Amino acid sequence: MTAYRIALTALLASLAVAGAEARNFTIDDALAIKTVSDARLSPDGKWVAYVETRNDLEADEQKSSIFIVSSDGAETLRMTGASYSASDPEWSPDGKHLSFIAARDDLDERAAAQVYTLNLKGGEAQAYTRVPQGVEDHLWSPDGKTLLLIIRDESKAAKENRERRARGESEKEHPFVIDRRQFKEDGVGYLDRSRAHFHLLAEREGEPRQITFGDYDDASPAFRPDGAEIAFVSNRTEEPDGNDNSDIFIVATDAKAKKGNIRRLTTNKGPDHSPAWSRDGTRIAYIASIEPEILWYATDHLALIDADGTNARLVTEALDRYVGAPRFAVAGDKIIATIEDDGEQKLAEISLKDGAVAPLIDGANTVFSFDMNAAGRIAAPISRPDLPDEVFLYAEGTLKQLSRVNDKALKDVKFSAPIDARFKSADGAEIQGFIYPPTSGKKKAPGFLFIHGGPTGQYDHSFDRTAQLFAAEGYAVIMPNPRGSTGFGRDYAAALFADWGGVDFGDVMAAVDDAVARGLADDRKLVVGGWSYGGILTDHVITQTNRFKAAMSGASEVIYVGNYGHDIYQREWETELGLPWENREGWEKLTPFNKVANVKTPTLVIGGAEDWNVPVANSEQLYQALKRLGVPTELIVYPGEDHSIDRPSFVRDRFERWLDWYRKFLK
Repeated sequence: MTAYRIALTALLASLAVAGAEARNFTIDDALAIKTVSDARLSPDGKWVAYVETRNDLEADEQKSSIFIVSSDGAETLRMTGASYSASDPEWSPDGKHLSFIAARDDLDERAAAQVYTLNLKGGEAQAYTRVPQGVEDHLWSPDGKTLLLIIRDESKAAKENRERRARGESEKEHPFVIDRRQFKEDGVGYLDRSRAHFHLLAEREGEPRQITFGDYDDASPAFRPDGAEIAFVSNRTEEPDGNDNSDIFIVATDAKAKKGNIRRLTTNKGPDHSPAWSRDGTRIAYIASIEPEILWYATDHLALIDADGTNARLVTEALDRYVGAPRFAVAGDKIIATIEDDGEQKLAEISLKDGAVAPLIDGANTVFSFDMNAAGRIAAPISRPDLPDEVFLYAEGTLKQLSRVNDKALKDVKFSAPIDARFKSADGAEIQGFIYPPTSGKKKAPGFLFIHGGPTGQYDHSFDRTAQLFAAEGYAVIMPNPRGSTGFGRDYAAALFADWGGVDFGDVMAAVDDAVARGLADDRKLVVGGWSYGGILTDHVITQTNRFKAAMSGASEVIYVGNYGHDIYQREWETELGLPWENREGWEKLTPFNKVANVKTPTLVIGGAEDWNVPVANSEQLYQALKRLGVPTELIVYPGEDHSIDRPSFVRDRFERWLDWYRKFLK
């Protein structure tokens, strides 16, 4: 029996057992869910460390802690305190210590994030670093004698304020001095020339030794098995802010190595990333996208190169599916990697000889990241339609659930089992998606067209709290993967290039027609909504049809030219639509605001006040236009929130308003 059938059988069995005594999924349940991430398998395979993120409703914030669970699932231990947040667990190579990053605000409310270590024999966590501006990430060297630290340069203003705090003085506000082409980032704000570089630390609380330099950001370090070199990712072109051409580089770890002794390994004009060394240190597997001219619509391929920079080749060029997170298998002629494929997010073994793919974890088991030890055992957070992420162990062909973080909170909850829907769009293209029937079992329920963000990415078998919540409220939740979605090949994704609200509009409307034809959705009671690109396509939908009774446009863009130089996507806009003063016609053709007078659909408009990804100005413009046109509308802006709405009280508020808006206009 395949992993998919096993998971599906378990899901259906759980629904049958729940029966009439099961209760509906609620907003309280959505907030009670703890998120599991960053699974790290101990070298001996006996423990898995992971991060558990919970909503602290009293403090109205999210907090993260690190736990470890035994490989048989019998024992779970909390490793960090509940009074502060901890992340990025890493095992020392001998398995005796667990390191993590935390800004110990329980010790100092202005503390910078530092690396801490825990002795597995017991005792309190001990600070390993004392870096004034803090540490962004860390990695143990293979011999366990050195820590690699990713540290961002400290700006002059930040250093001055740190020194003022040390003297007991108040901080001083400084102007933002901007001279970069990419000058802002969502969740960060305005950008200066502070860059992330690598440092090596040989002893606790010692002085880190910097090994990469320059006006570039360095990321994704991977030690060669003997520790002599580090492969990493960086964009070191003349104007890194103007392109996405990251490459794989190599830097030596020897203190005697010449400063700046870095060699470029890859020469692809598109982004190369995610390097992983072979066990003998002679080859590097990585991910390569070879069509930068079509941006994120291009396929991410598994690639291989010799450590001296020769014999570069694409392993999965014929696969035409997104591949990610490569690791060399125990057998050196194979790679373990994630694959996005046809509504699934799987883990597979890929042959380096011919690119053949053998799924390991697939079907309803959804895997985005994993860790693997030298023996080939794999730990990963895995989710299913009825299961938020939990830690699983895959060993010797067997998949076993280790953590049960949400069992208590979700006990007796009745979940909707999604239908894998396949249908034709108006132009004959085959489209895939999911329909979550209402948990009441009612046929011809109100239909909710729930559009995913991106525009790339896909709906898969991951647990989706929005889908489950609306299914519990009696909706048939329609979740299509229109063209532009990845997981269906390069041409399928690239069909959306410079055609937002065109081909994908037809696809999502065909999804609605399919749900109605199946007898699952009531054509007289349809609503639509989404977040990010889901909100953007919602704007296109309501300007092209009045078929829906209500809409929710979340974090959307509505006047595209107004985003150039205001959001974070200047290079993406230029690649897809050209410069706005040179191709203004192309920009205006796609802009939904130019058709806003067509809108009759009552629309709830929502955004975060500090969203630099899709600035809230778009939501304000859409709201103002609808208000002026006399269309029922409300604008909700969440203070202090960026593109993701994280504050628990705001998460609750958004769900409540969203549900209430649809109820109001479906009466």
